[in-house]
Amino acid sequence: MDKPLEQCRVAVLLPCYNEEGAIGKVVQQFRTVLPNAQIYVFDNNSKDNSVEEARAAGAVVRREGMQGKGYVVRSMFVQIDADYYLMADGDATYDAESAPKLLSALHDDGVDMVVGCRESVEGQETYRSGHRFGNWALTSTARYFFGRGFTDMLSGYRGFSRRFVKSFPVMSAGFEIETEMTIHALSLNLPTKEIVTPYFERAEGTESKLSTYRDGWRILMTMVRLFKDYRPMAFFSIIALILAMISGLTALPVILEYLETGLVPRIPTAILASGIGICALLSLTSGFILDSVAKQRLEMKRLAHLTISSQG
Repeated sequence: MDKPLEQCRVAVLLPCYNEEGAIGKVVQQFRTVLPNAQIYVFDNNSKDNSVEEARAAGAVVRREGMQGKGYVVRSMFVQIDADYYLMADGDATYDAESAPKLLSALHDDGVDMVVGCRESVEGQETYRSGHRFGNWALTSTARYFFGRGFTDMLSGYRGFSRRFVKSFPVMSAGFEIETEMTIHALSLNLPTKEIVTPYFERAEGTESKLSTYRDGWRILMTMVRLFKDYRPMAFFSIIALILAMISGLTALPVILEYLETGLVPRIPTAILASGIGICALLSLTSGFILDSVAKQRLEMKRLAHLTISSQG
């Protein structure tokens, strides 16, 4: 039988890279809202006074030497043991007051991941235009690839069950980690939930580490890679269809000329069309083979997920 929420161990995980002027405030906010929670700040080679500020606010500070948010999350999930986990950025943009709602969804509703869907506070410039468009585009793409998704796929404010944290194979290195978490949950059909939370401006004197174009491209490529890994039949069928269309268009003049004259004078064109057609068949065959492999991998991930107890 599950323990009451008041008796559960809650860990607040805060990735941090050069967040002086904000990280101390974030730690204090979560300590006020969740006085019984253990707050961890994982510093990722900060060059300012973030570490000292976090310690002064009462957080347990640990370091991750490999640069990138994905590496930080991997260390968090490996090192910290708790019943429930909350993760937020250290830039004071997320609403600590919403933390009990996220925990309630994890405990009372039994979901494995809850996402804080960001809602801009009126009168504050919380999103750069490029970030807003990129979030919408990537979220829509994920929904198209996997048939369902979240309103705010790239939100860094999330809650996790112990079962999710200890069975999630972190592969990403950077800001694409949220995409990987989302697709992992969708592919396994894990129970998830979204809760609308206020989203504030960054603390004065701090700046976003997210590059609109570079990180947006990496996130998109991560989505394509995960689409290939989790749904290879669909991925390679699309490639096969494109190649088949190119092959057909290339062969069309040759076929029409053959029907008219009974001759095939364009031998190189015919060979090219045949080669592209063979590639289309090979792509389709690859899809069939890899689909079986993907199903086996998915079964292993589900089994790994189920072997972890929901509470430690």
